[in-house]
Amino acid sequence: MRAAFFLCLALAGSGAAACGPAVAPRTPSAAPDASKHDALQALFAQEWEYTMRDQPTYASSLGDHRYDDRWPDASPAAYAQRAAHARELQARIRALDPSGLSDEDRLSLQLFARENATQVEGEPFRLWHIVLDQREGIQTAHELGDAMPFATTRDYEAWIARLRALPAWMDQTIETMREGVKEHIVQPHVAMERVPAQIAKQIVDDPEKSPFYAPLRRMPASFAAADRDRLVQQTREAIAASVVPAYRRFRDFFAGEYLPACFPQPGAWQLPRGDEAYAYLARVHTTTNLTPRQIHDVGLREVARIRGEMVALMGRVGFKGTLPQFFAWLRGDPQFYYPDASSLLEAYEATAKRIDPKLVLLFRTLPRTPYGVEPIPDVAAPDTTAAYYRDLAADGSRPGTFFVNLDKPESRPKWQMMALALHESVPGHHLQIALASEQTGLPDFRRHAGWTAFVEGWGLYAESLGDEMGLYDDPYSKFGQLSYDMWRAVRLVVDTGMHAMKWDRQRAIDFFLENTPHPKLDVENEVDRYIAWPGQALAYKIGQLEIRRLREKAQGELGARFDVKAFHDVVLREGALPLDVLAQRVDAWIAASKASGS
Repeated sequence: MRAAFFLCLALAGSGAAACGPAVAPRTPSAAPDASKHDALQALFAQEWEYTMRDQPTYASSLGDHRYDDRWPDASPAAYAQRAAHARELQARIRALDPSGLSDEDRLSLQLFARENATQVEGEPFRLWHIVLDQREGIQTAHELGDAMPFATTRDYEAWIARLRALPAWMDQTIETMREGVKEHIVQPHVAMERVPAQIAKQIVDDPEKSPFYAPLRRMPASFAAADRDRLVQQTREAIAASVVPAYRRFRDFFAGEYLPACFPQPGAWQLPRGDEAYAYLARVHTTTNLTPRQIHDVGLREVARIRGEMVALMGRVGFKGTLPQFFAWLRGDPQFYYPDASSLLEAYEATAKRIDPKLVLLFRTLPRTPYGVEPIPDVAAPDTTAAYYRDLAADGSRPGTFFVNLDKPESRPKWQMMALALHESVPGHHLQIALASEQTGLPDFRRHAGWTAFVEGWGLYAESLGDEMGLYDDPYSKFGQLSYDMWRAVRLVVDTGMHAMKWDRQRAIDFFLENTPHPKLDVENEVDRYIAWPGQALAYKIGQLEIRRLREKAQGELGARFDVKAFHDVVLREGALPLDVLAQRVDAWIAASKASGS
């Protein structure tokens, strides 16, 4: 899954443990108070509307097109206003009396309070000064157009209005980044070295070569000729008069002021109160109170365990040599690669089709919304990872999308494809996120919650389900699954290593290459991602270990009565949850199953 890190932290449904008001147990015999339910739902709706209005590009991506003509306010004053709003909301939440609420409403209130408390807790670190990275930011803003329908002339008129408004957004972005330079809240230099080339792609002589022009190439044939000509002309003018000059200003600022001020080494420890900030980010993304040192140690233990499984599998395929030699063979032997991008894309499409009919073996409830497989856009592919998932639109106008990287197919091994597909499409991100989005009985903030440990932990757990669905039918694809399990274990070590223990970039790369068979290109892109997104990479393995622990607990306590389909329903039916809340839900299900004898 791809999600902007510092940019969207305040929007992510993730929180630090023990945040929010205590919710006292409801008296079992008390009937829910309808007036309190209505008041609570009104508060949720009001705050969701605030989010949509405040974050119009997020709204557009969800299919709410009321704000398609504008960008978010990226000025320091706007961030200060958001912080004040969050503090005011926290006071309102604390004043609420949870007695008389239904169990479902009490859970929603608990989650709502926790999201808010996370935002308030993080404000002193002022991480909002970091508004872009090498993967996402204003320099790749055109990608929003790929996620929008463009079915009516009004859609195009809104896009043109957005293009005309881009200079103001650019000036706000520069103001916030300039303030970040003064306060030493910046990105590491190595992560930002890729950005100038991305900015350069926005500075074009011919407006039709601009990435922002791409939606005009898929204009519906039903449009009248006069409308087509008008929209084309206005788009060209907006790009030439507004977009390109704005990016020229940004290029000069970025090269002349920002990049020279970036940190010389990777690591959040260089930020003001950097150790505290990273510990906070670790809590946010794992929804636990684990310290960076504890997480590092978990990673080392997992690396050792998975390495043992790799050695055993290497023996089963009859490879004579050491594990590093086996890795080198997997990286370099042509039999493990497709000759060109089109063949690689066809293979990914075929892989997805293999998975779909197997889902009924493990799942009772499947999403109605489909997903597609598409190449990562050429402009982004060199700087991003092997694959990612883009959420469906909540209004049903866009399916979920499993994006695959076709850049340099000689570096995209066949043995990683099945695990990637299971993680990013089904039963991973698409199945989990689509099911949550389709839960119309939940408030919007829960349908679209993004608690990282749950979302990414589920994705990694989903990779292991390939065994139960009979999809790892050759030892190399199984090794691919082990390699991605190792990938996430290594993340615990190198993310904490760089951000808390002052590892340099090369040490992180070397640790990766020593313990995984993935190509060096993937490793370097991934390490640079961790440099730019401190703490996010910790979520996968921590979440997977907890989901796996809960399943093993349920199997152990229920024995022959354990139903994996029922377990998956319990895990997924409430949308994304913090790990401790998920554990409470599973424990309650186990107890209820024992009591009912089912």
